[in-house]
Amino acid sequence: MTQMTAVQITAPGGPFKTVHAPMPEPRSNTVRIRVQACGVCHSDEFVKEGYWPGLHYPRVTGHEVAGVIDAVGAGVVTWEKGQRVGVGWHGGHCGECTPCRRGDFLGCKKFIVTGFHEDGGYAEYLIARTEALAAIPDALTSTEAAPILCAGITTFNSLRHSGAKAGDLVAVQGVGGLGHLGVQFANKMGFHTVAIGRGQDKAELALKLGAERYLDAETTDPAKELTSLGGAAVILATAPNSKAMSEMIDGLGVGGKLVVLGASTDPMTVTPIQLIGARRTIQGWPSGSARDSEDALNFCALTGIRPIVETFPLEQAPAAYDRMLSGKARFRVVLAMRS
Repeated sequence: MTQMTAVQITAPGGPFKTVHAPMPEPRSNTVRIRVQACGVCHSDEFVKEGYWPGLHYPRVTGHEVAGVIDAVGAGVVTWEKGQRVGVGWHGGHCGECTPCRRGDFLGCKKFIVTGFHEDGGYAEYLIARTEALAAIPDALTSTEAAPILCAGITTFNSLRHSGAKAGDLVAVQGVGGLGHLGVQFANKMGFHTVAIGRGQDKAELALKLGAERYLDAETTDPAKELTSLGGAAVILATAPNSKAMSEMIDGLGVGGKLVVLGASTDPMTVTPIQLIGARRTIQGWPSGSARDSEDALNFCALTGIRPIVETFPLEQAPAAYDRMLSGKARFRVVLAMRS
């Protein structure tokens, strides 16, 4: 039986373990993907530490997967061996419940998260459901495409559904794994883009990525600065710091929206008065469907948006994960498989 290399989490809070396992065979309406690249996302910590309910171990995590279809299962008619595809957070849905019938796959009670409920991309091969597949355009390498399948789609999708119009003031709080993509998307969507970070060392990069202005939260009050500019239509909060997010609310203009992407477990602080008078809102945003992934990938291919990545071989997945958790990566960590 043909073997493959995979990196498993054997128990909640346990270490990563490199194993040689049988190559999986595709089931009905699934394909086997030869993984070429897999992003290491902060959400992988939910699996690593067992924070997500209903997980089963051992588990191969990883939900930013780019590769090539290696084999197809019975009933697969729209995908072929040799096609370049990606799989993101959206790993599948039932197609029968009310949210599914309305196209709201993220509301499906049987929604499958790649690398959580089924094995993901910290491996040489994985099995993916056809409804989870997104075609990768030729303009993107697999290493470039992988982070777009989570960090990219999350920032892209949240901005295009935010209600902001071309020319509106949009601020991106945090210039990191999510934020450095958010700045690029905001610029290419035609927004008056302001980047907010901590320290002047990020200023040059933020402007290069497309921000018209950079605000250093260590030396200025970003909310006051945004107010002086007329108030933001949207603030995209990407840094997982609830205190920093809360401090942004007064920088919203009338009808402005704080879109929360940075996953933090500590509570945010806001008073009703801050929201009522200026009709401000706070909205969380998850990832998106496979169709949304294709839209994000194609938008990047057309506009030249690219993630900035650091690569590690699969066998160094523990080091790659630690690098991601340290917050020192610039800016997305990707496992690049051998050809």
